[in-house]
Amino acid sequence: MIATDQIEQISTAVQQQGLDEGVVSGLRQRFPDIHFIYCMDDDVCGPKPVMQAEGFNIYLVDAREHCLAFTQSADIATGVVLAEVEAEE
Repeated sequence: MIATDQIEQISTAVQQQGLDEGVVSGLRQRFPDIHFIYCMDDDVCGPKPVMQAEGFNIYLVDAREHCLAFTQSADIATGVVLAEVEAEE
């Protein structure tokens, strides 16, 4: 389970610091029970983000069945995907 306030804290940290490996590493230390994945948003096919912000989207994943699957439910989520959205030119 990932609490809604944790998702908001994660979003705030990324908005303040920008999305890169250093920020993701810091989030892993701050939230050791949450699995973090960092990728480009166009690598994510299908699910809707649970939160959108300028420059990134947040998706939730569930790894309870030994296979990662996207979920909209924070109650069963075990991880967060931080997906960088490239600026349109």
